[in-house]
Amino acid sequence: MSKVKLGTVIDSCLGKMLDAAKNKGEYEPYLANLNVRWGDFDLDNLSQMRFESHEQERYGIKYGDLIMCEGGEPGRCAIWRDELPDMKIQKALHRIRPHDCLDVRYLYYWFLLAGKNGWLNRYFTETTIKHLPGDSLKDVEIDLIDLPLQKGIADVLSSLDDKIRHNNRICRELEAMAKTLYDYWFVQFDFPDENGKPYRASGGEMVWNERLKREIPKGWRCAVLSDFISIENASVNPATLGTEIMEHYSIPAYDDNFYPAFEQADTIQSGKYQVCKNSILVSKLNPQFKRIWDPFCISENAICSTEFMVYISHKDCLRPFCFALANSDGFYRHMVSKAISSTGSRKRIQPDVSLMYQFAAPNTDVLLSTFSARYCPIMDKIKQVRLENYELQKLRDWLLPMLMNGQARVE
Repeated sequence: MSKVKLGTVIDSCLGKMLDAAKNKGEYEPYLANLNVRWGDFDLDNLSQMRFESHEQERYGIKYGDLIMCEGGEPGRCAIWRDELPDMKIQKALHRIRPHDCLDVRYLYYWFLLAGKNGWLNRYFTETTIKHLPGDSLKDVEIDLIDLPLQKGIADVLSSLDDKIRHNNRICRELEAMAKTLYDYWFVQFDFPDENGKPYRASGGEMVWNERLKREIPKGWRCAVLSDFISIENASVNPATLGTEIMEHYSIPAYDDNFYPAFEQADTIQSGKYQVCKNSILVSKLNPQFKRIWDPFCISENAICSTEFMVYISHKDCLRPFCFALANSDGFYRHMVSKAISSTGSRKRIQPDVSLMYQFAAPNTDVLLSTFSARYCPIMDKIKQVRLENYELQKLRDWLLPMLMNGQARVE
């Protein structure tokens, strides 16, 4: 094992500067800091900027590139995979291409461990935000071991991450299935009629609703979210609970892996809301980034950030319908259109305004109960898969330091 400066074993560059006045070419989606997670990418909220055709080589990403955030959480990075689309990067990202002596997966896991242990902090420059300039990245010292050993370590850890990624794909497919089911019943109005046939497609009678400005099934009404949901504001002051372990639902925890952080109460600096098993958590912060959470409530000490609204269904049997409603495109558009800004780029939706969302609903609960019974198993399966992912991540994070420092060896 030898220590080397990263600049001697990689080629790296930063992405393109955002400059509306200077940038030329065609608008294309690009990868930004917020699209990079540990080990994966979120491509659902891509912005666009102008790129010229010759800039593909300079800013383009190819299979095997390690993409690392220049600012924010130290070392956060992921490897670009072959099934991902053509993409270019913005200046907030480093594109790293290791030389032949360095396995890109080993480098990813080194950064993962370095980020957890604070090894990278001294390389960061702090102005308005902490960031890692290109020259400082090249000065980072890493432990370089024999290439076969690098590959062996990476094989073990990657097998766990591959399973996590596969589970994430299952969750996305289940979420798409759930969305399709809701849209089919409550947007297209092709819920099963008394003969089990799709209502609208089978000629079910539709009537004009003036408030919704659209046709809805006969016998339905214009409902508002507050007809089905209330907001719970029971507060908790963790500082008074000493060494109690809190199940903490926060924005960073959601963005990281959809799993709450378990933290000692006296380390949590601000007041929180209480979370119970029938809660639905919906973020009021920057609602253009949809964050809706079906909490696990593994412990008796579940709390959430006050950036979440704690929704409670009036009828527990209709909770799956309420979750689907809060996760719908129509509600998302309402949240984005009604959000207001008081601190620059940060927008928030007022909780009472969120409850004003209007939608078409049947006059009785029979159809809603039937829908909830079909939707609930999908919610439960997503929870189960995310719990499995948490256990896999714990196993990976337990093995990571032992493999990297030689306490455990790959035969």
